Amino acid sequence: MRKRAGTHVRAGGGTLRRVLRMLAPHRALLALSLLLAVAVVAATLYVPILIGRAIDLIAGKGQVQFSAILRILLQVGVIAAGTALLQWLMGALNNRVTFRVIRDLRTAAFHQIEILPLKYIDSHAHGEIVSRVIADVDQFADGLLLGFSQLFTGVITIFGTLSFMLAIDWKIGLVVLLLTPLSLVTARVIARRTYRMFRAQSDIRAEQTGFLDEMIKNQKVVQAFSHERQAQEQFDEINERLAGSYLKATFYSSITNPSTRFVNALVYAGVALVGALSVVATGGAFSIGQLSVFLSYAAQYTKPFNEISGVVAELQNALACAGRIFALIDEAPQPPDAADAIVLEQVQGDIELNDVSFSYAPDRPFIERMRFWAKPGQRVAIVGPTGCGKTTVINLLMRFYDVDGGAILVEGRDIRCVTRQSLRNSCGMVLQDTWLKAGTIRENITLGKPDATEEEIVAAAKAAHAHSFIKRLPEGYDTEIGEDGGNLSQGQRQLLCIARVMLRLPPVLMLDEATSSIDTRTEQQVQAAFSRLMEGRTSIVVAHRLSTIREADVILVMRDGAIVERGKHEELLAQNGFYAHLYHSQFAPS
Repeated sequence: MRKRAGTHVRAGGGTLRRVLRMLAPHRALLALSLLLAVAVVAATLYVPILIGRAIDLIAGKGQVQFSAILRILLQVGVIAAGTALLQWLMGALNNRVTFRVIRDLRTAAFHQIEILPLKYIDSHAHGEIVSRVIADVDQFADGLLLGFSQLFTGVITIFGTLSFMLAIDWKIGLVVLLLTPLSLVTARVIARRTYRMFRAQSDIRAEQTGFLDEMIKNQKVVQAFSHERQAQEQFDEINERLAGSYLKATFYSSITNPSTRFVNALVYAGVALVGALSVVATGGAFSIGQLSVFLSYAAQYTKPFNEISGVVAELQNALACAGRIFALIDEAPQPPDAADAIVLEQVQGDIELNDVSFSYAPDRPFIERMRFWAKPGQRVAIVGPTGCGKTTVINLLMRFYDVDGGAILVEGRDIRCVTRQSLRNSCGMVLQDTWLKAGTIRENITLGKPDATEEEIVAAAKAAHAHSFIKRLPEGYDTEIGEDGGNLSQGQRQLLCIARVMLRLPPVLMLDEATSSIDTRTEQQVQAAFSRLMEGRTSIVVAHRLSTIREADVILVMRDGAIVERGKHEELLAQNGFYAHLYHSQFAPS
């Protein structure tokens, strides 16, 4: 099982400033959205004035002026229609900005994943990384869109209504102004606590995604070892923590709204009381219509506080998610190619490990001062017990990891001084763990040579003994397969990976248990194909089944990260050392 995911992200001004920097390229659209918000609010605030005039026409002395009232109602209808159109345009602009930002954010996150060192990928649950790029970005988008759609209009409505009220009657406006801090303080005190709650919720949600990803991918193993009950218990424990975290975050965010509503009710009551007293005291100078305008403004003034309190909670969640995404983007990438890195050309396959040292953890040395070389066209086999460092040597040769000491030379050049792409283009690798992408059989074979001709593809498949089973598939080479090969057997998947290498014909071959999932008869055929392919090419072969490497030019025997023996098969058997012990243990009669 992978370790529990729980990357904690510091929030605050740093995350907010980075979000604002991401919005900077879209400031023209944001400015236009803000202008539309001003227009919407201005139109909305003008409607109560018209309604107030209509009320005064009805409540006034003398005959009711129906024609004047009808004109006012017509104006209200036109304004309402125009406001709806402006709100639609503002929503379209806000959506455009939001989804451009999250597009850029996901692009940056995926690019970062592409350049992260493998030690990061190997030490983090894959589902947790997926959760950051998918779920966290979605949460961030929801908060951002809500902020654009409600925060703009809410803030403008607050200042607009307050300005109108102060202009009409400063005494009543002053009552509203004096009661406003109560709502602001209430929302601020509660909002401070919501960020920590939402951040914890995001962390646990990512842990749950990682656990689900792990269980789904390995469900056969889970069932084979009757691990279902323990897996269910572990999932329930994570789910319980997520529910608790969600309830806490929801509780603290939800009490903001009723708290501000209580304060807003005080504001409305204060306006109604002072306004009614003004109507009585002024003897009609302050009319009933004006009082209705004030009451409408009081309702409109307090409503944004309720909306903004909800927006603040959502923005806290959005910032928590953004912080996790930025933490991924900020991870130290693999060292870039040197500025003066050269492109490997005309590689013959001259490889040398010169006093190479490497460790996965600084306090636990693994490979120390390893030396060996492979001459062009030579077949070098690496054998040894599990965990001795065989695959690590392949990872170092491909520069998936950089050495801690010494140097690896290809054609006499330190591989840290050549471009990674040219190094890897010179090598063909077949791993024990196969990987096929969702797509057609043809797309998977041509992964390293997309411009290959049909004849080349078929020839490579035949050389890998994959052609026969491919032709039996419903659409042959155009058959669509799902992630990791869909319903293909493990052996068929490995044959396709071998065909992929056969197509490229690289000068250096690296085979890490390349035939481990193939039946014995097919393995013999593929080994024969490999033998033809290896002619004139340097080959590094990692093998557990020692029968497959008898013809190697040199066999390196590893133990605990060190080469303890080297030589040809017969020479090593004659030494009667560790290799002989490994060999005889495999072929000893049961």
